[in-house]
Amino acid sequence: MIGIIGGSGLDDPKLLKNAKDVEVDTAYGKPTSPLRIGELNGKKVCFIARHGRKHTIPPTQVNFRANIQAMKNQGVTHIIATTACGSLRKEIGRGDFVVLNQFIDFTRHRKITFYEEFPAGGEGAKHTAMPDPFSEELRKILNDSCKELKLKHHSKGTVITIEGPRFSTRAESKMFRIWGADVINMSIAPECILANEAGISYAAVAMSTDYDSWAEDEAPVEWEEVIRIFEKNAENVKTLLANTISKIK
Repeated sequence: MIGIIGGSGLDDPKLLKNAKDVEVDTAYGKPTSPLRIGELNGKKVCFIARHGRKHTIPPTQVNFRANIQAMKNQGVTHIIATTACGSLRKEIGRGDFVVLNQFIDFTRHRKITFYEEFPAGGEGAKHTAMPDPFSEELRKILNDSCKELKLKHHSKGTVITIEGPRFSTRAESKMFRIWGADVINMSIAPECILANEAGISYAAVAMSTDYDSWAEDEAPVEWEEVIRIFEKNAENVKTLLANTISKIK
């Protein structure tokens, strides 16, 4: 089964056929929305709205562990995540897609692992290697689909995940650029980390909606603008998801 985690602007898509809602619980609590299980281009799909169906859950309060565990319990083997992001590079314009290949975790208050303790003696220590955290297989399919659909996209990019819900100061935004981040968001970490720990192939496509706070010749980011840009391009996101999922084996 293929999982979709819908981010800001894609909280309750109507893209699944023969869909039903399934309420589940996990060892880490309930996921942030009922699981919507249905079909897309002949593939069985499980959808979760990251921030809830009505976008009521702030980034720090998202139960990332429950979301990933719920998908694993349903037999999900691949996850495609969507997210709005701010651009930290002039060449990444509003509405552009970025197929992420690296992340920097700048969060502070989240449960970032399934492993809260190791068995005595150190034999059961779990330190998951994560040099390339996003699935190269899924990234290639996403990039190929973007080309096929003629969507303006960037084939790779480093995302920095901040705690939120506030946006960056100008000093922070400029610092993140120096660190090598290309885009910024509030959700990829620890979601990507946990998917890796769970053994689920994970890829994320980010849509640039603003220029964060670093570009002094651009208006500072505002939530209303983020949603306006994402909703304007929502059909492109859904088309990209459908095209990509049809190619996953």
